Amino acid sequence: MAGMSTLKARLRSDLTAAMKARDDLRSSTLRMVLAAVSTAEVAGKVAKELTDEEVVEVLTKEAKKRREAATAFEDGGRAESAARERAEAEVIADYLPQQLGPAEIAEIVTAAVEQTGAAGEGMKAMGKVMGVVQPQVKGRADGAAVAAEVRRQLG
Repeated sequence: MAGMSTLKARLRSDLTAAMKARDDLRSSTLRMVLAAVSTAEVAGKVAKELTDEEVVEVLTKEAKKRREAATAFEDGGRAESAARERAEAEVIADYLPQQLGPAEIAEIVTAAVEQTGAAGEGMKAMGKVMGVVQPQVKGRADGAAVAAEVRRQLG
């Protein structure tokens, strides 16, 4: 298998290790994540191996699903289910690029506002600023948090 994603290989070997260690949480989470990767590989017209970057996109989506489910469970008073979803999100986070903190996001947005000359243009500059910010934060920050920061700085 030439060109197989090194991240996917790492997920596979970690799954084997987790199964040997009888780490149920990690093994079930990694199993689900690898299933999601496989689904993404056959989703297009032509089946293909995902690149590391594409695997990160799948992982980011999976982690986001867990966080959203955890919030929904909490709102529904189901603390145990919420805790499980959060724990799964944390397992997935181990395979994602280091996440940016609010201060780092703010810095990137500030630089983008300066770069695009968007200061004082208000919300209509949102798309322009997001266009510059998006590639820099891809896989490293929640889109909603980034958009909120752009709105805050433009507003």
